[in-house]
Amino acid sequence: MKLLPTLLLALALPAAAAALTLVPATAVSAPAQAANFAIDGGHSSVLFRIKHFGVSNFYGRFNSVKGEIAWDAKNVEKSSISIEIDAASVDSNSKDRDNHLRNADFLNAKEFPTLTFKSKSVKKKGEQLEVTGDFTMHGVTKPITTLVDFTGEGETVYGYRAGFETSFEIKRSDYGVSGLLEGLSDNVRITVALEATKK
Repeated sequence: MKLLPTLLLALALPAAAAALTLVPATAVSAPAQAANFAIDGGHSSVLFRIKHFGVSNFYGRFNSVKGEIAWDAKNVEKSSISIEIDAASVDSNSKDRDNHLRNADFLNAKEFPTLTFKSKSVKKKGEQLEVTGDFTMHGVTKPITTLVDFTGEGETVYGYRAGFETSFEIKRSDYGVSGLLEGLSDNVRITVALEATKK
């Protein structure tokens, strides 16, 4: 009868050892991946500001924007962003002026239908994000670096969402957009406010 406990222990030891060898494989999870978000064009804004005859700031917008965001709040270096703006969606509150902005003097939307931004790096800088990437307009691509505000994230009636906003300046002549430089400033401020839904 004394042999029975010994025999049961002997049978149990290999199973326990096997279970222990499985613990590292199951307990250690793979590194977290950045969550993928789709930009909601209906709740995002792309604005531009240009000086008119050196007197006043004039504002307009682009009505169509889309793209993808990979977002990891804990490891922002894993994040990325890709934005596509429809050049023909330019809106300056004047049909005639919009048609002029779409032509070869300015955006040349027929030949260059999109403005794009694709990030190359994202890193933390104080309370903001420093995002570096390539901005393309009028068929010309140049690197830019901009500070981005993370405006929030959370569950909504439209799904889990996150928001970001930035403003940066470009010289439009650097991109071959040189129409009416005598009346409209070369420097253009672009503001991008994005809301994106987690996939």
